[in-house]
Amino acid sequence: MTLNLKERRNKASTVLVATGEINSETSGSMLQSLLPLVREGRPLRIDLTAVTYVSSAGLRTLLVVYREAQHAGVSVTLYGVSEEVRFVMSATGFLDFFEAGEAAAAEAKVKAGTVR
Repeated sequence: MTLNLKERRNKASTVLVATGEINSETSGSMLQSLLPLVREGRPLRIDLTAVTYVSSAGLRTLLVVYREAQHAGVSVTLYGVSEEVRFVMSATGFLDFFEAGEAAAAEAKVKAGTVR
């Protein structure tokens, strides 16, 4: 499976929407997309609503992003983390590194008209 990444910007932050699997084949391209966004210094929101799987390589990518964000003083918020992905991230302690923004993500979808 592939990973598609779409970047959106608003006044307050940058949003990266991921669709697919974050694994050893796709994590490199995700990292290449995320690091420049972190270095811009704007709050970063990563929408994982359409991510079906995160491997150990994907977790490593998220950890690198987290460390870079901490160094840059940038907040990183994860949205739409599925139960399966949440379980893996929680069991490995990775979920504790990130802010979770489930309620705000749902509200944004309603405002955008994608959920009624």
